[in-house]
Amino acid sequence: MKIAIASDHGGYQLKEQIKEILRSLDVAFEDYGTQNTESVDYPDFAAKVARQVQRGNRGILCCGTGIGMSITANKFKGIRAALCHDEFTARMSRQHNDANILVLGGRVSHTAESISAMVQAWLETEYEGGRHQKRLEKIEQLEGKN
Repeated sequence: MKIAIASDHGGYQLKEQIKEILRSLDVAFEDYGTQNTESVDYPDFAAKVARQVQRGNRGILCCGTGIGMSITANKFKGIRAALCHDEFTARMSRQHNDANILVLGGRVSHTAESISAMVQAWLETEYEGGRHQKRLEKIEQLEGKN
């Protein structure tokens, strides 16, 4: 598994922290920016990661709240970007929704331990399929119809 990761200026510090977590877990990743805290437009970075995920990778996005990145990434066909707030939502996003992008807020109150727990849970949890598959198929049917 390779992770495409990116942030805007509001999520830059969190992205750097997550990169350290990925290194410690020996998870391959590619950083698609930004490379500092100078103001940038989050849609540009969400698009880079979403396109990589469309090619079969998984992704992690960070912005100030996570909301802008989530909205943008979910505009792309086949993307299921989940804004998560704790280990439970990270795990459920994978288990029930087969989320292929984890989104976190850099200006949201999290401890280093909770961030690590969320990332680990999201990486390690498998999609259950079964009763959840028909729901994903309904989402796929909606793509491009509205």
